[in-house]
Order: sequence, then C-alpha cells, then structure tokens
Amino acid sequence: MSIRKAIVVHAPEAEALRQELLENGLLDHDRKIKTNTVGGRLYLEIPVLSGFKGLRTIEQEEPEYYRRKRSLKERLYGLIPGEDMVFVPSGWQILGNIIVVSIDARIEDHKYLIADKLLEMHPSCSTVVRDLGIRGRFRIPERELLAGTSTETIHKENKCLFKLDVTKVMFSKGNLYEKKLMSSIGSDEVIVDMFAGIGYFSIPIAVHAAARRIISIEINPESFRYLRENISLNKVENIIEPKNGDCAKLTPENIADRVMMGYVGTTHHYLEYGIKAIKKEGGMLHYHETTPEPLVFERPVSRIMEAALREKRQVQIRSCRRVKKYSPGVWHLVVDAWIY
Repeated sequence: MSIRKAIVVHAPEAEALRQELLENGLLDHDRKIKTNTVGGRLYLEIPVLSGFKGLRTIEQEEPEYYRRKRSLKERLYGLIPGEDMVFVPSGWQILGNIIVVSIDARIEDHKYLIADKLLEMHPSCSTVVRDLGIRGRFRIPERELLAGTSTETIHKENKCLFKLDVTKVMFSKGNLYEKKLMSSIGSDEVIVDMFAGIGYFSIPIAVHAAARRIISIEINPESFRYLRENISLNKVENIIEPKNGDCAKLTPENIADRVMMGYVGTTHHYLEYGIKAIKKEGGMLHYHETTPEPLVFERPVSRIMEAALREKRQVQIRSCRRVKKYSPGVWHLVVDAWIY
C-alpha cells in the first residue's frame, strides 16, 4: 500500500495554500487533490512532498495518481549534452499566457530549445521570456524574449484580473497567501495602499472585501498605467482612487482605518508617513520588510516602535509572519501593528 504526505485544509483556503506550496516547490504533482467532508464542512487533502508552516499533515493511504506527464528534462533528453541536464530549470512562473523562466548561463546555448519545449508542455501559453533579475528603484524586471511576440497579458488570480507587461512591471505569485489574507479584511474601511504597484493588494481588497475607499499610491508611471487599467478591468472605479507620485508627498494624514506598506527594500524610510495616515482613533498598519535571518521580526518591530514614538503614537503588535524566502539568509516578512 502506498502512503504519501498531504496537508488537510478547509476548502475556501485551499487555492491560496496550493499556490504557495507550488511556489515553494512542495506540491506533489503526481497525486490528485482529494476531498473529504467532516461535520458538513468540505476539506481538501493537498498532496505534498513535505510538511509546511506547521499545518496539519497526514499520511494518505491509497492516494490517487495522475497519468504522469513528461517533465522538461525528459523532453530534452538526447537533445542537449548529458552534463548540461543538471542545469535545466525545474520550475517556472506562468502569468496569463506567458511563461517566465530562469535559465542558467551555463546552458545559454539551449535557451530557445528550452522555450520550445516549455510551450509544448503548456499549449495554452504563447510566449516565453527569460528572467534575468530586477534593477533600479522601480524594480524593473530584466527579461529576454525567447518565444512569441507579445509580452503583455492578463493574469487571473483570486478571481481578480491583472493586466501587465512582464518586461516592464513585476508580478510575484509567491505572496498569494498574503494577498488572499488581505482580501478578506477591510470591509467598509478607508485604506491607504502605499507602493500600490499594479494593484496587487488594492484590487483584491476592492473586489472581495468591499472597502469603503482605497487610496492607491504608485510612483512608477508604467505600473501606475496598469493600475488604472486594472481598476477599470475589475470594475472597482467607485472604490479605488489612484495617485501617481511619491508616497512621501501623496500619503494623506489622519484618514485611514488601515495602511498597506507592501513594498520591500526601503520601506522603513516611509514608516512615518504610513503612521501619520492612520486616524487618531487607531488603525492597522501592515508593514513589509526584507530581513536577515538573525534579525527576523526583531528589526521590523523595533523600526515600527521607533517611528511610532517619533510621531507620539502608541503601538500594539498584533502578529508577525514570514511571507517567503527573499534570498539566501533573508526573509520577506510582514508585521501587523495597531497604531493609536
């Protein structure tokens, strides 16, 4: 009898968790997701290669298997030298109808063949771009077109539509759990979304949480253009008010029930503006930061406390969580702090 691990999760939370497991390379693609009803509630058993985040993990008896598809390495077998096979990518990102893949410089000569095989694996896709990192203050992606012609697409996530050009703006699927979490809060609230991008947080909150008003601030003109398009695409013009410019100049004061600070990098330089935006009666600050492992939670919490002290405000830390690994030894974190 075959026994394999699976995470048991309540059905409404399953898709966000599945996406996060996929991004972290923990999803077992060989087995099907099974359903189970307990006490009238639907639960899903998501097959995994190992446990995750302390969630309930079971040993599946009699798992159900897919008819296995050929992997990228299997499709390339015999077409590239054996010593190069170790560098063949094992994962990639699909945004709309575009595949974004990192290809090791040591197999540079095979990049177009790899792109062709990826399109064979994903027939609904028409474009493949190579990810070469990000650059500059606006975190502009460096991408090389390997197959196809158009780099603009509409990506659907959490029942929201995001139009973007993958060579001009970033889109991370790795923090879907966080975006899903944020989309469940903020009902009838005034929200300020600093560093709004193309609407990563603003759009899901407007679509799912029915916020009263969202002020979305973005400095990058290209991202702002797509933010405005996505507001229209998702029909939330009556909720989101987009502003193009620097958060240090455009963030309003004493207005917000909730402030999103979803950018990572120099976010701490803007803490005073985020805190000033929160109304005097109190409100929630969601502060994102990239932090070295030895300083996890300690540094972002101390930064919030110090900034609040300068503004003569009080702080209650409500929760701290890791979003994903940002780079070796560095974590993308979120701190939820009640400011009053």
